Amino acid sequence: MQRKKAFSTRLLLIPTAAAILVAAVACGGGDQPIGGNAPPLPSGRWIAGDLHTHTTQSADADVSQTLDKVLGKAFTTFGLDWMAVSNHLRVSTRDEKGAKLDTSIPMSIGAERYEIPRLQALQAAGTYADKLVFSGFEWDMPTHDHIGVGIFQGADKLTTSTKGMKEFEYLFTTREPAMFDAADVAAWKAKYGETRYNKTADDALKAISWLKDNYPDTSYAVINHPSRNKGSYTVDDFRRFNDIAPNIMFAIEGMVGNQMEPDRGGYTAAYTPENAPLRAYGGVDYVVAKVGGVWDALLGEGRRVWNLTDSDTHFKIVNGNSSGYFPGEYAKNYVFNAALGAPAVKDLLQGLRSGKMFSVYGDLINALDFNLASKDDRKEMGGELKVASGEKVVVTIRFKTPAKNNYEKPVDSGTAANVKPVVDHVDLIVGDVGPKAAQGSAAYGVATNASAKVVKRFTSADWKVDADGYFTVTYETTASKNQYYRLRGTNLGTDVAGLTQGGEPLADQRTGTTDNTQRFNDINDRNYRSLWFYSNPVFVTLR
Repeated sequence: MQRKKAFSTRLLLIPTAAAILVAAVACGGGDQPIGGNAPPLPSGRWIAGDLHTHTTQSADADVSQTLDKVLGKAFTTFGLDWMAVSNHLRVSTRDEKGAKLDTSIPMSIGAERYEIPRLQALQAAGTYADKLVFSGFEWDMPTHDHIGVGIFQGADKLTTSTKGMKEFEYLFTTREPAMFDAADVAAWKAKYGETRYNKTADDALKAISWLKDNYPDTSYAVINHPSRNKGSYTVDDFRRFNDIAPNIMFAIEGMVGNQMEPDRGGYTAAYTPENAPLRAYGGVDYVVAKVGGVWDALLGEGRRVWNLTDSDTHFKIVNGNSSGYFPGEYAKNYVFNAALGAPAVKDLLQGLRSGKMFSVYGDLINALDFNLASKDDRKEMGGELKVASGEKVVVTIRFKTPAKNNYEKPVDSGTAANVKPVVDHVDLIVGDVGPKAAQGSAAYGVATNASAKVVKRFTSADWKVDADGYFTVTYETTASKNQYYRLRGTNLGTDVAGLTQGGEPLADQRTGTTDNTQRFNDINDRNYRSLWFYSNPVFVTLR
């Protein structure tokens, strides 16, 4: 007897968005259009932004990296819609203009005293009034690395909670109590006693629990540059954070910032075979870049853990050193916003948690419609399509590319290279979804998903331009198990010396040109030569 295939596939090319309703034979009867009864795509707009930025109030940012300069670059020069100012939750020695303070202060107080009033004054005067800009912070998590945190308060209109920021900094850092207001310290001691949580891995978990207990619906905690330093995180850590607060720890900064570093992304571990997981691959952390790796392991349990990108801007080029691009210059997160007006924190949080977003380097694409449809339903990124076993599913991929990106040649010259980014291929990656691993079990430490693979690679020979100007292709499959689908695209061919092999990105090598000016240009050329985008997944679940 012939063995039944796990699934069957068929490639479908469509010239227009209307042709998404593809005819297919349904189980048990006559011709029915796949997606024929599916709901239309919701109205709204994509908003581009950055969750991880620094100003001069971070001691490791350049003194010239003033708040006004960063805002101007993000919103006026590079057209972002939203941005989090996320300075290090450390001691602050400068104000938002770069002026040295007489006395060092906790960053939470620096945000309350200088950063937030300046943001409010600008927007009250009409500057960036149509933009969403708010204050978060980057926390040195005990025994781990950095976590980007946002804490908000209010009802319909959420605002940064300076009360929450100060309490968090007192509890979960080593700031001296004398640096805070005496009345606040007395209140915290009355609440927590003399105990503070700033040394151990359990203290790190306590912080995630604290966010859940105090700001369950109005906070986030994003894992920044997860593999930059050896031993920072294990897959067990990701699972535990997500288990404690899935509504808060829902994202990993897989497409890292600091892209102007000689070691791409600032991933400076020795270039040895054993350090392969500590490298960036096409500028992307190994956790996300490796098909079948850590991210796929988490998705393979059905965890709603999403990928993000950020600038991690501290300065671009200063005094013979280079670090990162400005917000929106090279890295962008596109989050779907159901409201058509100016974005709000509440809407952004909802969009981030939903997973309906994609991330991109160098404006390789600036629009993406990625959805899965059955005969009567349709789900987009972050969603879950429930189908019967044997039911046909159509995967639709539609993307746009801009006329040009922000590539300058020479770097920082103001002279546009006038390069139009071109997508060489898009990979459709699929992985099986099984039960969630239980803490303490062997499965909890498994950092791979052996089922994850590129199921189809699309090139310009496959896609067509539809009536809306999107490059469009669809792919048909038959549901036979619980799975997820995600996308990865690049401007690179499948085998480019030193950059890709068999379609997989290779580890980025150090750009170590001796002459400073030449090195900066070599780094910039390297980055714009190797562009990538990643989507978040769509889940398919058998009902």
